[in-house]
Amino acid sequence: MHETTTATRDENLRDALPHGLWDWLKVFGPGAIIASLTIGTGELIFSSRGGAIFGYRILFVFAAISLLKFGLVVASARHIVLTGVHPYARMLELPGPRGWFLLVLFLVAAVCLPIWISFHSGVLGNFLSWVTGTAGRLGGGIDYVWGAAILAAALVITATGRYSRLERIQVVIVVSMVVCAGLTLVLYRPDWVEFALGALVPQRLMYPPWLAVSYPEIACQPVWVEVTRYVGVIGGGGFDYLAYTSYVRNKAWGQAGAGEISPTEVAELARCTDHPIRQWVRAPLIDCSLSFFVVVAFSAVFVASGTIVLGPQHKIPSEENLLSLQAAFVTGVHPWLLPLYIVGVFLTMFGTLYGTLEVACCIVQEMARCVGEDFAARHAVHVRRAVVTWCAVWACAILAWLCVYHFSGAAGRPRALLAILTPANLLTGVLGCGLLCLLNLWMDRRFLPRSLRLPAWLWTLNLASAIAFLSVGAKGAWEDRSRWYAVTGLGGVLVCGCLVSYFAGRRLFSSRRKP
Repeated sequence: MHETTTATRDENLRDALPHGLWDWLKVFGPGAIIASLTIGTGELIFSSRGGAIFGYRILFVFAAISLLKFGLVVASARHIVLTGVHPYARMLELPGPRGWFLLVLFLVAAVCLPIWISFHSGVLGNFLSWVTGTAGRLGGGIDYVWGAAILAAALVITATGRYSRLERIQVVIVVSMVVCAGLTLVLYRPDWVEFALGALVPQRLMYPPWLAVSYPEIACQPVWVEVTRYVGVIGGGGFDYLAYTSYVRNKAWGQAGAGEISPTEVAELARCTDHPIRQWVRAPLIDCSLSFFVVVAFSAVFVASGTIVLGPQHKIPSEENLLSLQAAFVTGVHPWLLPLYIVGVFLTMFGTLYGTLEVACCIVQEMARCVGEDFAARHAVHVRRAVVTWCAVWACAILAWLCVYHFSGAAGRPRALLAILTPANLLTGVLGCGLLCLLNLWMDRRFLPRSLRLPAWLWTLNLASAIAFLSVGAKGAWEDRSRWYAVTGLGGVLVCGCLVSYFAGRRLFSSRRKP
């Protein structure tokens, strides 16, 4: 019976394989979510900011970040396509107390995801206060009142949202923004030689002299701290990629939708080079290639726009005007394009906020599956409700605190939105990515026979990514003014996760079979 079931599954997978280039390109879907999650903050804000500060030289950094994160997400997705096992389940088998790393990530998510959600809401609130002409009211706290209202709207949609709806929304947004961004770059006609050199040749990054006069609060920070922000937001963060792996399961690519493959089937898969499961590894490769092509294209467009438009004016997107300055990118082509910019930016940022809420629900539900499939199925609604409530309550608390902070403070009090985001960005977008790359290398060696392991280029890329992200994250955390908070917080989360797993890990995850 099992052999018949396996044969039927393999035949169905072979029949479902795309045929021809166009069919393979149509697998693009989960990657659109990853692209849209970074376009809002990564490209619209930080690519423009990087271009205004560093010029075309920052392009190489953005291209390198995208390449490194591409290797991370492809390796993770490849593993679930071949084995049917999510990286969260593999974490249970790491040396040490059972489930320690999974619990550490759970604590990091509980702290950092509400911060990210409050940041996206605050950015949208800042944008709406500019659009409605209410900027500066309540001492600048009006931004966070608008942000809370937008978050409430996102929560209503999230309460009834599903993966298919999320994918359709994000694909439309991404395709529309790609077309508009490409046209904008052509119309601005940048210095293509400098553009190419900036993208292909690494160059030293230095603050321009005018930054100390116009933005002394940024100039007083080390360049590493500024660049580390870009490393975290460009291309997405570690939890985005873990959610992507879950979306791959929803698409049922290869073994991803069928559950864990047996040792006998693994041996057969290793022997048969044309096995349909092995053919399906092309799907995440193509999907991620298209996703990160979009990320790099957007980075290039907004770096060029920041260099050409904002840099000469000595202006950069800061907390007072995170998205309003970029309107000059389109109004420079024609003033009538301003309404199009407003609608496009709002939809893009709202998609990022909505997507982040869905990612939070997805990764916690995936953690529940590690407790047990039956447990996750029985409590799916409760888990989703608890995650949304947790994120909503703490994100609103952060927004309320920021509103009071600005309304009751002195006029010269610096804004705190980016200061709150920086430690969370280090943990989820930089250090977290480095640790997941190491996990990919460990999973590959521990659970796959030699013929199924990562190809040399992808193995090397994950190793380079681990070294780069961990080095940059450690240096950025140490050189940040709040380094002791970041280091102490990370150490505290690690200790708490290990203690909980030591006393309760085996009992909590006892229903998960060890390979």
